Amino acid sequence: MYLQRKLSKSLSTFHGLRYPYITQEQSQLRYSATVGLGGNIGDVRRRFEHLFYFLKKEKLVSVEATSLILKNPPFGYKDQEDFLNAIMILKTNLSAKDLLKYLLRVEKKFGRKRSFADAPRTLDLDIIFFNNQVINTKQLTIPHCDWSNRESVVIPLSSMCK
Repeated sequence: MYLQRKLSKSLSTFHGLRYPYITQEQSQLRYSATVGLGGNIGDVRRRFEHLFYFLKKEKLVSVEATSLILKNPPFGYKDQEDFLNAIMILKTNLSAKDLLKYLLRVEKKFGRKRSFADAPRTLDLDIIFFNNQVINTKQLTIPHCDWSNRESVVIPLSSMCK
């Protein structure tokens, strides 16, 4: 069950059992990664819950915290359903590059098919920050490009600072 709160005509937040969440356990993993979650195909809130439990069982990552879930309009390609977005803080021993490869495999496991830029998707996982590093390669840009101008990142992220 989710509690919904309208922020504006086009923005709503949802609070559920695991969104937001903060762990009580202390992880021994070295690096901290802020990961953006998104999706707009199917039951995305349920998929986020399944993702949470999937990652909690994993040895490569530890789920430290999650944000509330934000429902917001798409940007880029606009002829599609609204998106649900959230933030997840993970701890890992993987490098940023290896975490990206891992997250791409997780997206695929959760039904992600890539067709064109900004296309509808079942699950999108983006590394927003990685251990205060700055990375700019063809495959990976950290901090994530234009993160500070995206409501889909800023609103969930700010909900974690309260």
